Amino acid sequence: MMKAVICPQYGNADVLEIKELPIPVVKPNDILVRNHAASMTRADAMMRQGTPKFARLFLGFKGPKNPVIGTGFAGVVEAVGSEVDDFNIGDEVYGETSINFSANAEYVCVHAANDIVLPLPKGIALEEAAPICDGALTSYNFLVNVGELKSGQHVLINGASGSLGTSAVQIAKSLGATVTGVCSEKNHNLVKLLGADYLIDYKETDFTKESTKYDLVYDTIGESSFAKCKNVLKEEGRFITPVLSLSILKDMLKTSLWGNQKVKFEATGLQEAKKLKKYLNEINELIESHKLKTIIDKTYSIEDVVEAHHYIDSGRKKGNIIMTF
Repeated sequence: MMKAVICPQYGNADVLEIKELPIPVVKPNDILVRNHAASMTRADAMMRQGTPKFARLFLGFKGPKNPVIGTGFAGVVEAVGSEVDDFNIGDEVYGETSINFSANAEYVCVHAANDIVLPLPKGIALEEAAPICDGALTSYNFLVNVGELKSGQHVLINGASGSLGTSAVQIAKSLGATVTGVCSEKNHNLVKLLGADYLIDYKETDFTKESTKYDLVYDTIGESSFAKCKNVLKEEGRFITPVLSLSILKDMLKTSLWGNQKVKFEATGLQEAKKLKKYLNEINELIESHKLKTIIDKTYSIEDVVEAHHYIDSGRKKGNIIMTF
């Protein structure tokens, strides 16, 4: 048996429960990972709340179809299916369960070829690897592929001190971009150390009313909008965000039909595993060359998951929140 975090119904952090469940059965193409660390993210909190409500078409109408929450994991291979050649018992790995969730548990079972699981990058701990597929992978996809950020361009990152933001600042600098980070003043030193060229305290300054023009606005937290940012985007600027809403869908449609400024969204975790593994191998190169590191704010045990989610809901976290087993 194993401990796992269950979300039996949509609601606040107090709905979460810890239950004993059977350890997953390993099929011929699977590997079983004894989890050492798992990420806990704003996306997990939104899944727990069932928001936005149209997401319940995929999550489940009355409650989560997959009640064991969490997507990012890192641990040691405990068992290997009979058809698996790429992994061995004892290998340190990390990965992402995507819409299968189930990562907030002592054991995670994944398909060795069709799911997102890779060897641990050199020089980092398992705790640092657990959130890679949530923060770094999403930001890498949005900056490199969705936003097509180029060397010499200027990007504004809204929510620069969060999980997506801290990764985005480092990735943008590795691409040769000029970076403006928007976050609270108390996190300016952190974001500056990660490479930001300019900083804006959102409590004091509304960046959408300033005169600086950007090639790309990356709203990692979904707190702004294309309508607000139009005046700070260059003539062919792009507004990108991983936080989907009906207004984003409408703006995507409108800007795809006319105008040079574009709004773009993409569900990174729903892309095919082959493509995501390619991105992760490129991310691993950044990690191993010390151009990208995981920022960990707090670490919780599985027993403290409710406290952790209350902290996520507070909006005060910086970098990543980790659950350890």
